[in-house]
Amino acid sequence: MDKDLKYRTIETMSEGLYKEKGSRFLSFAHFVTTEEEVKSVLEDYRSKFYDARHHCYAFRVGITNILERSNDDGEPSGTAGKPILGQLHSFELTNILVVVIRYFGGTKLGVSGLINAYKTATREALLKATIVEKEVRNNFKIVCHYDEMGAVMSFLKQQKIDYKEVEMAETVSMKIALRFSQTKSVIDKLEQIFRTIQVEKI
Repeated sequence: MDKDLKYRTIETMSEGLYKEKGSRFLSFAHFVTTEEEVKSVLEDYRSKFYDARHHCYAFRVGITNILERSNDDGEPSGTAGKPILGQLHSFELTNILVVVIRYFGGTKLGVSGLINAYKTATREALLKATIVEKEVRNNFKIVCHYDEMGAVMSFLKQQKIDYKEVEMAETVSMKIALRFSQTKSVIDKLEQIFRTIQVEKI
């Protein structure tokens, strides 16, 4: 039996702020699931805070094969992106992007000062975030004939499986999401019980 997969992430966007020797570090945490989403969010912040000195960030996307990247955006190597990413690891989060925007205050902070500033700014945003545990599910499309539609829906209801996006054309189609542990048994039952059904992973 497949084990259900779960992961920790944030529910909604959150913000943080850290100040040090005149410099302001504005931090923003976002839920993301793809690198394309990351690029879109970054473009928005670069446009909105166009007058800031640095737009540093780190992200992690994926569940089993996690893609992670970090960027110092002109700060000394390893002083911005890496400490941001380190906090994502500390909070055990994925499908998340944190952007930290720095407005330079005129006084250099040094390597250790920068590392602490980006780490603390990130932590401030994450502490204000609502952290949730989500369950990974397999998504399927079910197609059946009209004469079995009622029985299929009744079966899904008995199994406490929600169906959505019901479409009625020459045949009836609907989408369901199954936990990993229940996937094989539910699909096997559907295909055994209903003669016209087609189940396709999406």
